[in-house]
Amino acid sequence: VVINGVIGAGIFGLPSKMFALAGNFSLCSFAVCALCVSFIVLSFAEVASRFSETGGPYFFARATYGPMIGFVVGWLVWLTPVTSFSANCTLLPDYLGFFVPSAASGLPRALIVTCVVAALAAVNVRGVRLVTDSGNVFAIAKLVLLAAFVVLGLFFVATRKFPASVTPGYHSFSQSVLLLVYAFTGFEVAVSPAGEIRNPQQTLPSALMWGMGIVTIVYILIQVVCIGTLPALATSQRPLADAAASFMGTWGAVMITAAIVSSLAGNLNVNIFTASRLIFAMAERGELPRELAAIHPRFRTPAPAVILTTVIMLVLTLSGTFVYLITLSVLARLVAYFVTCSAMPVLRHRLKTAASFRLPGGMVIPLAGMFVILWLLSNSTLPQARSAVIATLVGLMAYWLHRCFRRA
Repeated sequence: VVINGVIGAGIFGLPSKMFALAGNFSLCSFAVCALCVSFIVLSFAEVASRFSETGGPYFFARATYGPMIGFVVGWLVWLTPVTSFSANCTLLPDYLGFFVPSAASGLPRALIVTCVVAALAAVNVRGVRLVTDSGNVFAIAKLVLLAAFVVLGLFFVATRKFPASVTPGYHSFSQSVLLLVYAFTGFEVAVSPAGEIRNPQQTLPSALMWGMGIVTIVYILIQVVCIGTLPALATSQRPLADAAASFMGTWGAVMITAAIVSSLAGNLNVNIFTASRLIFAMAERGELPRELAAIHPRFRTPAPAVILTTVIMLVLTLSGTFVYLITLSVLARLVAYFVTCSAMPVLRHRLKTAASFRLPGGMVIPLAGMFVILWLLSNSTLPQARSAVIATLVGLMAYWLHRCFRRA
């Protein structure tokens, strides 16, 4: 789930942008970014080790700061997988068009999107074991194909391209790290379905650290192969496909396209899984209609929450209105990260029960995580900030209206 949540479509286009900003020092950008994100991941690991309830960042915020803050965080976090699903689902027919050109436009495109959403909804209703099994298949498929790209590509890497003759400026290097941070996000999807995980207090910290470790290694090796095999990397629009084609020919482009399709499918699956559990968790605590907290009598899954989530995702994908919401996803995710990092010292003081995973160094790591998040938020644009404020106000209004309705 961690790997599918983090590795989406972004890494297939990022190597060229990273190289244009930082040259060979883009490898350092990956290392610096991984270090920055590790502060947040480690904070999530300790907080998650204290709870076994479904909800993830929403439940952490609710347990720490109360129902209203919890609902706002849950609302913003719910927007993230919904908008991410819509964006990636729109890309899927484009890449399938590599194999079947007619699939990329018109009625076939709409049918493909609808069938994909319906199939993933059925998988998520049928049971959490089927969701995880299919997610594992997608994760293994993408890792095998990317591993083939890396292993074969390393034989063709020209080492003379790696000496760093030009040091990038501070602004360019910072921009490369900032751009890369968004390729490392999405790990929080693993903590949302804690109520359906066996022994989540011990499983989740391990999953977060192992998953992000694998992601970091894969990203760095991909960048090494791209730098070493593609002379025009800085201007490439499809860096992985162009690099694979340079040392494997047409089969290389086919392999990367298949990897992208597997990556998108895994990301779509985990987005439905996460978003539906957030709605279920909020409904279970009376902050959304109780009907959304119903459990399927046979499959023991939150079927109403899954169906509502996938219907909203399908409407956004087919209508194209998700473009406005995409600008919210990054800021919403960062807000949830900040609240979770700030919750760690509060929970240490408030909860006397020992966490199964405890960070060394006291408050240093969560404070470092909050500093990184504030730095990232400070680089947001005014329209993005305005959209985030509007989304927060909409969430507060929904919370207030539902409370009024319950009282009535």
